Amino acid sequence: MPPTTRVTRSGRGRRQNDSDQVPHTGLGRSDERPSPSPSKRQKRDHLYAAPSTPLRSQIMRPENMYSFTSNIIDLTSSPTKSPAGSPASKKTTNGIRSTNATSSNGTKRLVVKNFKKTSKADPDQYFNQIWNQLDEALEAIFSRDVKPFSMEQLYRGVENICRQDRAAALFQKLQAKCSEHIVKRVKSILVDLAEGKSDTDVLGATTDAWATWRRQVTTIRSIFYYMDRSYLLHSTAHPSIEQYGIVLFRDSVFSDSVLKPRILQGACTLVSNDRLKTSEGGFVPELFKEAIGMFHTLVVYTKSFEPKLLGESQTFFDDWAVRNSWTLSLTEYIDQCHALFRSENKRCDAFTLDESTRRNLNIQMENHLVMEHQDRLVATVDVIELMDANNVDTLTALFDLLIKKGLTEKIKVPFDKYINSEGGSIVFDEKRQSDMVIRLIQFKRKLDVMLETCFRRDPSINATLREAFETFVNKTKKTDMTWGTDNDKPGEMIAKYVDIILRGGSKAIPDSVASASASNPSNEDDMDDEEADEDAQINSQLDQVLDLFRFVHGKAVFEAFYKKDLARRLLMNRSASADAEKSMLTRLTSECGAGFTHNLEQMFKDIELAREENSSYKTMLEETQKRPPVELNVNVLSAACWPTYPSVDVEVPRNIQKATLDFERHYKMKHSGRKLEWKHALAHCQMKAVFPKGPKEIVFSSFQAIVMLYFNEKTDGEPVAYSELQAATSLTDDELKRTLQSLACAKYRVLTKSLRGKEVNTTDKFVVNLSFTDPKYRIKINQIQLKETKEENKQTHERVAADRQYETQAAIVRIMKSKKKIKHALLNTEVINALKSRGAVNPEDIKKQIEKLIDKDYMERVEDGFYEYIS
Repeated sequence: MPPTTRVTRSGRGRRQNDSDQVPHTGLGRSDERPSPSPSKRQKRDHLYAAPSTPLRSQIMRPENMYSFTSNIIDLTSSPTKSPAGSPASKKTTNGIRSTNATSSNGTKRLVVKNFKKTSKADPDQYFNQIWNQLDEALEAIFSRDVKPFSMEQLYRGVENICRQDRAAALFQKLQAKCSEHIVKRVKSILVDLAEGKSDTDVLGATTDAWATWRRQVTTIRSIFYYMDRSYLLHSTAHPSIEQYGIVLFRDSVFSDSVLKPRILQGACTLVSNDRLKTSEGGFVPELFKEAIGMFHTLVVYTKSFEPKLLGESQTFFDDWAVRNSWTLSLTEYIDQCHALFRSENKRCDAFTLDESTRRNLNIQMENHLVMEHQDRLVATVDVIELMDANNVDTLTALFDLLIKKGLTEKIKVPFDKYINSEGGSIVFDEKRQSDMVIRLIQFKRKLDVMLETCFRRDPSINATLREAFETFVNKTKKTDMTWGTDNDKPGEMIAKYVDIILRGGSKAIPDSVASASASNPSNEDDMDDEEADEDAQINSQLDQVLDLFRFVHGKAVFEAFYKKDLARRLLMNRSASADAEKSMLTRLTSECGAGFTHNLEQMFKDIELAREENSSYKTMLEETQKRPPVELNVNVLSAACWPTYPSVDVEVPRNIQKATLDFERHYKMKHSGRKLEWKHALAHCQMKAVFPKGPKEIVFSSFQAIVMLYFNEKTDGEPVAYSELQAATSLTDDELKRTLQSLACAKYRVLTKSLRGKEVNTTDKFVVNLSFTDPKYRIKINQIQLKETKEENKQTHERVAADRQYETQAAIVRIMKSKKKIKHALLNTEVINALKSRGAVNPEDIKKQIEKLIDKDYMERVEDGFYEYIS
């Protein structure tokens, strides 16, 4: 019988004597075994391989657990035949003592005595035992009782079953158990509940059951986790426990023929209650959110819930649009449409509805609210009311609705009608024609804001704005405003408004159209800033006026009135800013070309040459030591470039007449062959007057000065009759009445009229106002020269109309000369296009000019309605 080997270890660093290493052969009783000393027993641990139950004396103490002897017994070496204690038994090799544990032939064997083999249990019996425990645990989970076994014990049982390759059978039993619970308990309860409850109640009970089942599946998965991760994860035939729980609930509960329609209708009912704000039943956000989560998890959202919701929504949107489109005002309908869009999209965001649902809901709303009721949205009368009220917010909201379906073109019709209607009322308002340009600037600014803010600068709508504005600005009508001519009034009024700005500067700009309020400088350092602000305001105002000017076809009317006003400003030296004058001229050159402003530029050159001529005349007087009777400044103008002024007969005082003759002789000596024609109506002078209440320095027009000088020949307080003044001045009735009215009936009344009133009659008598006074020492009364009379206005319109006839004839001749032969309709079109920049020409006027040219043998009629040029 081979010996039983015992390995003895002692602490480190201790060298054991040979007498301590005693081999033991066989396992006898304790009294037969050599006993070490008690001290050595405390220092040694004994490791036995044979016995299955350790003896009490063999238990290792904690303090000796990690103490080892320095001598190691080699169990693989050959055993010795020497008896214990013999020298052979103490022989060592490299510190390892040989033992008699092997046979003499070198075979190494280790024999362990008394080894007990574990008896194998029946696998089926163990499987049934574990399943019974799991079954009791599942029952407790489903009934929400306390589990009879610990989770660790259940988990270990599942693990052992799986390690025995019984996972498939275990999962089959788990499936049967869960299916039985869902069908017999969960589903049956919900079906019974559905009979007497509302759809929302059924939905609520289903979501509660679903939440409970989710928690139960989580617990079940924690118990069967080993099976789930080791078997089901790699199985293609079986789902995971979590996925199985979802599929089981979906197939058994949700897909039930009784429950499914009730569940879906319950969710749709919640949405309907939210849309209608129904107090009864109402909208339960928590329930709806749980339902949407359940639909997503069960993977029935897209196939079942979304089609049902979209069907219900389509019916709702259609009924809503039909009910509200014509019962509400346009503003209210637009606001309600946007409110519905916001509420639907807000619900999609709050409850994580799919993006496809949001997209389809928006498409349905766009179709039913906008596309099918576009006639309501672009109703001309209602839209014009919004524009007239300048309801920017509602117009913006309206455009946002139309842009959803690409219906922005529909807004062009009411927009065009509004512009033509409102613009026409401004242009042809005879009572407020003086405010025409200001109102047009305000109207254009209003339209620009609409275009920018409401219509997002849509190119097609912008084109509509410009076409409509151009249409009403160039409408012509034979009215008293244009003295029965076809001239357009806006061209004239724009020229007059520019004259007001250039004469008065920034102070003349009305607050309603001013780009910025004028600043009040507090010290000298602010003066430069103030001048810069004034220039900026003037330039801004000129830009706005030029924007209107671009729409005017009748440039000839504008040119005629602008030239007259410019002549007054230059001759009276009343321009507020020379830079502003040049800036306006540059703008006109850029807009209309150099040909349009050629005469205007020559007018500026004449004024510069006149300054040089006056300087030369004064130098001559100083060199010849001549003292003129009055200080004279003369402006020599080119007749071809300046407006035509009628010659007015007047009795000029002798001293002034002498001074003009001296200047004329001097001028003709320098420029032989030229003829000077004196325009006394444009002259003005500065006179000193002595009144009882103080002297004054007064600026008079030439006619005013002639009248006032006549009173020097009279005594103080001596009246002068109207007829006497007319005989002394040789002025016509119109000029004399106008002059006397400015002296006796205006702001500064240096004369007193016998009969009070604003009108001057031929029977009136006049006397010097000896009580005249004014805080200012130097005053201007020649404002009358800056004002245009009705007769002058009429003459200008008639001259423009006459010039248009000549321009029409010239255009016809040019066209006939190039075409040689042309039909009447085509000739009309060509002439209208050729004269478009000069003014509107109607076919009747063209026909009249054709007849005149035929009479003058420039052209002749031939067969088939053609005209032929006669070379």
